Amino acid sequence: MPWRSNLLLLALFAAFASLLYPAQEKIRQQDFNVLLITIDTLRFDRVGILDSRHVKTPNLDALAKKSLIFSRAFAHNPVTLPSHANILTGTTPLYHGISDNTGFKLDRKFLTIPKYLQRQGYRTAAFIGAFPLDSRFGLDQGFDLYDDYYGTHNDLELFFVERPAEKVIAPAMVWIGKHSQKWFAWIHLFDPHQPYLPPSPYKEKYAADLYSGEVAYVDAQLGVLFDFLQKKRLLEKTVIILTADHGEALGEKGEETHSYFAYNNTIHVPLFVLIPGRKPETFVKNVCHADIFPTVCSALGLKSPPGLQGESLLDILAAGDRKNPEIYFESLTAYLNRDWAPLRGMISGNSKFIDLPIKEVYDLKSDFSEMNNLAGSSKIGQLKDSLNRLIKRLKSRLAPGRENRIDPEVQKRLKSLGYISESRPEQRKKQYNEQDDLKTLLPLQNKMLSGVALFHTGDLSGAEKMIREVIAASPSFILAYKHLSSMYRETGKTVLAIAILEQGLEKNPGDIRLLSKLGIVLADSGKWQRAVSILELCIRQEDFDPDNFNFLGIAYYQGGDFAKALQNYGRALELDRNNASVYNNIGSVHLQIFLRGRDRQAFALAEMNFKKALEIDPKMFAACNGLGAAYKKVGRNAEAIAYWRQALAIKPDYDLPLVNLGITLLEEGRADEALDCFLNYREKFSHKIPVAERARVDRLIVEARAKLEPTG
Repeated sequence: MPWRSNLLLLALFAAFASLLYPAQEKIRQQDFNVLLITIDTLRFDRVGILDSRHVKTPNLDALAKKSLIFSRAFAHNPVTLPSHANILTGTTPLYHGISDNTGFKLDRKFLTIPKYLQRQGYRTAAFIGAFPLDSRFGLDQGFDLYDDYYGTHNDLELFFVERPAEKVIAPAMVWIGKHSQKWFAWIHLFDPHQPYLPPSPYKEKYAADLYSGEVAYVDAQLGVLFDFLQKKRLLEKTVIILTADHGEALGEKGEETHSYFAYNNTIHVPLFVLIPGRKPETFVKNVCHADIFPTVCSALGLKSPPGLQGESLLDILAAGDRKNPEIYFESLTAYLNRDWAPLRGMISGNSKFIDLPIKEVYDLKSDFSEMNNLAGSSKIGQLKDSLNRLIKRLKSRLAPGRENRIDPEVQKRLKSLGYISESRPEQRKKQYNEQDDLKTLLPLQNKMLSGVALFHTGDLSGAEKMIREVIAASPSFILAYKHLSSMYRETGKTVLAIAILEQGLEKNPGDIRLLSKLGIVLADSGKWQRAVSILELCIRQEDFDPDNFNFLGIAYYQGGDFAKALQNYGRALELDRNNASVYNNIGSVHLQIFLRGRDRQAFALAEMNFKKALEIDPKMFAACNGLGAAYKKVGRNAEAIAYWRQALAIKPDYDLPLVNLGITLLEEGRADEALDCFLNYREKFSHKIPVAERARVDRLIVEARAKLEPTG
């Protein structure tokens, strides 16, 4: 394979390293800074120095040439949240219990790299690129600063909210520049994750391979970061560890993206470790994400804390051929969200075993691309026994686990609401066969993804047909119900959005993910009493999702109970302090209190919370509208007009500000601008507004035109 020849070149490079790297002034290990960089969804073969066929990555290459390169590094999961939990805790999902992006939160009882380094006198900060690592999921523990300011607005529904690499790296450089004492910083860059939308000039240069365009863009931004570190003379005293949380299949083995299978295209990852004063080398040894925490300790001359499941990479290298650890991996998203067969496996030396109903065994020395399944000629029983021993060794009673068990009181109330039957079926099958194998069910997985893609082209009808076919074939496919509900909700078909979730609950009684989604849609559509009943139950079952508290607050607000609304918004902020939507909703409560009693303190609180929402998310158009309404009520018309215009600039089809903006412009003697607002409103929204509202707008149009007519 091409990457192998590149590794030979790297080995030759390492042989001359002593000539290229003169001795530097000795800096104590204990004074080193640590920079952890994780690039989401980065394939091993998309780093130029490892495989030059696809994309040029000069900045990643420059880092690699100064680093220890581990050419056989593996992720334990092909999913963002569990993979980062593995890295930060130095343990596997069998220990910390996180196996997917949804329904999990890292428990506070687990030790993480930043927690441990804080005890050693380090300042700590994280700079996060996207929602899967939001503070609500528990990875923020141990950080003095957890910067997840990526906003709440996403132009593409059904994809994670994210921010580009430059918006992550910029605040990281500011923070690093302010700290002279030793620090640990984690930078997470999400760009290579689907959807592939690189900015210019990368989208033009890589028009035929937009994924590689995203990688090229990230590489350029890392160049900015590395130049900054060089100018600040920090490279000589900073340990840099760069890896990916997982790769991307890009259609190989039939998988379009990741999180389904666990072939090497999604779990084989780049791993570079730069230690000041250490010569660069390339190693072909099996290593894993759990090894990063103990490696940080070794690089700093610290003793590793007890309980870590990985080993220091430096210790593995020092052991020579005597050390080639067994590596556990899993892919449980389909199991947890569809009740399809769980995928678990292990890598031992050159042997890779994938434990599914249809077993798979590969010789990684001769077949790293996993094209020739040797299961038919392998001793499967022995491999299964070895995997079970590894699982038993790694498993912890500390792991919270997740089998969607329902609290007895919640179960009782769900029965009264009709969302669970008296004889609730088992949530999981006791045994899986070849019909449950991920390879067998791959066409359904891809059909669901094709449905999502159709929706983003504007073809709701085609998307609906595809996803309904998926649901008919696999009624336990929870994500299909949620995606179809989101499509209906996004296109204004609220009744259908509710109906498909209720259908899902008929097939999957009491499923907390469907219940939560149903409660949110009900609150969003004004059906506040049902929303309150359902969301209260969801919170009792899972109390770590700020969205449930936020929408419960919305439901209470709709019912006029402002005290309970504020109470639930407060709980949401405890879980996610950077949630712009919650600040906007708090502003709306205080605005209503002000309008009812002219309480100046309520006005100040409304203004403060609306502005906080915009500080976090400048695209929060609802906060602009709220500020416009607040300023109008106190006679500050110029500011009201400015904020309403800002709201419409963000969302041109936003109906709420248009009429109020027109009325205010009319009061200010700007009848021509007011007329434009009224006509625009009537053209866009007359089909969905009540008759009385249409009549009012028509009268305003007549009034505006009258003021424009010349007088006698």
